[in-house]
Amino acid sequence: MKRMVQASAPVMWMRGGTSKGGYFLASDLPQDTEARDAFLLRVMGSPDPRQIDGMGGADPLTSKVGVVRKSTREGIDVDYLFLQVFVDQAIVTDAQNCGNILAGIGPFAIERGLVAATGDETRVAIFMENTGQVAVATVQTPGGTVTYAGDARIDGVPGTHAPIPLEFRDTAGSSCGALLPTGKAVDVIEGVRCTLIDNGMPCIVFKAEDVGASGYETREELESEAFAPIREKIEAIRLAAGPLMNLGDVKAKSVPKMTLVAPPRHGGAVTTRVFIPHRAHASIGVLGAVTAATACLVEGSPAAEVAVVPEGRVKTLSIEHPSGEMSCVMTMGETGEVETAALLRTARKLMDGVVFA
Repeated sequence: MKRMVQASAPVMWMRGGTSKGGYFLASDLPQDTEARDAFLLRVMGSPDPRQIDGMGGADPLTSKVGVVRKSTREGIDVDYLFLQVFVDQAIVTDAQNCGNILAGIGPFAIERGLVAATGDETRVAIFMENTGQVAVATVQTPGGTVTYAGDARIDGVPGTHAPIPLEFRDTAGSSCGALLPTGKAVDVIEGVRCTLIDNGMPCIVFKAEDVGASGYETREELESEAFAPIREKIEAIRLAAGPLMNLGDVKAKSVPKMTLVAPPRHGGAVTTRVFIPHRAHASIGVLGAVTAATACLVEGSPAAEVAVVPEGRVKTLSIEHPSGEMSCVMTMGETGEVETAALLRTARKLMDGVVFA
């Protein structure tokens, strides 16, 4: 007997950072996970490379979902569950966070009445259900109303918008149980020196030159037929590293992300090219950037060998990517560990209404 799919749900479609997707109240979605996923696949139009019969934009960066509920946790305003809806596979996964979609959670929570505005700025404490970590977003609320207009600019997004600073707390080992799940700065996998690391996003960081790349390729070059042998090498590393990172068999998972690093070219700390995990990222994810920045601070790691790292306890590391850069402000602890990471994002409400499956 064919399972009935929920017909519709209220939704706000938003751009968060350099991603885009649907923001739902948890109470508006089916409570059964299988039914929820079936609904979201229909909403996005997956599986289909064009997602022509849904709202997805034929790209992993525009096939995302944020699910939000009022939190009962002390000191937390809302709980946020991120769901990645695959484009060309019938998969919905909660195996990772998304710091870009996170940028829209604070505004969405205020717009939906889950959080009351507190003045010209409203801080929203967000529990990230995927990994159990906390982020605090500062939302511009002049006159008690969310505004998306402002002078903040982020690479990968045209124009300017209201700033949404994000501060991350206790993100080390978000999915893997430890910042360095193998306990080592370097593991040699498929003959390549890699850092297996998780500071909010499970990533495998290695020098681009060690897999035959330059690290300065365009997204189109990374996805070209000529690059196929290198992509196959990168995927072999990913599959071998999954169990080492306590992620198990990652063949059908969206993590770990694959991060190629090279010396900076535009005054930043390091240049990155990221696979998420099979498509090339147009920029870099928020938590992927935090994790890449952290890798630059791990003594003896491939990233540290190519990075330009500033002095001081508070370090601003500019992570260069195909669309520009993302600056991470890293505060170091007494023993050299990363205590907090903060960065600037923006978001914009695109549509508020009802979506049909």
